[in-house]
Amino acid sequence: MSGDLVVGEDGRARCGWGASTPDYAAYHDAEWGKPVRETHGLYEKLCLEAFQSGLSWLTILRKREHFRAAFAGFDIDAVAAFGAEDVERLMHDAGIVRNRAKIEAAIANARAAGEVGDLSGLLWSFAPDPDTRPAPRSFADVPAVTPESIAMAKALKRHGFRFVGPTTAYALMQACGLVNDHLEGCWAR
Repeated sequence: MSGDLVVGEDGRARCGWGASTPDYAAYHDAEWGKPVRETHGLYEKLCLEAFQSGLSWLTILRKREHFRAAFAGFDIDAVAAFGAEDVERLMHDAGIVRNRAKIEAAIANARAAGEVGDLSGLLWSFAPDPDTRPAPRSFADVPAVTPESIAMAKALKRHGFRFVGPTTAYALMQACGLVNDHLEGCWAR
């Protein structure tokens, strides 16, 4: 077993990061890498990945319910209708990450998602063939950026999305199951 796998109290081998806290374990086991095709879920993950940029994912996980409340449950139409008053309201909401550029990006991304129409089709068009990707054996085998995430980021930007660089796009691909980066031997793989 790779040193990057950790056996939890339940006897299951997990990616090491997924065993570091109960919040990470729950996310690792139930969500990370599981295919998300529904537009609402994809938009939420896109927003959360953008808010995470430069921060710990644990911070975002622990604020997730606050984000959902602040951003109308990540309803694309509702967020797309947000205006300047909503931005100011969000800038004063201690329950979320109060970064004006990221807040404005979430609103712009709702508008862009509404215009794209088939967000799922767009994002999933960048999923690589799973048969061409061996299971990573260690964290060193997991890239931060791939040709597909670079192409996804470019396509999203062309459609008016913000805070979607190649690294954020790859994190989105991991979170939504477009790629499976659970380590070889991880029970969730």
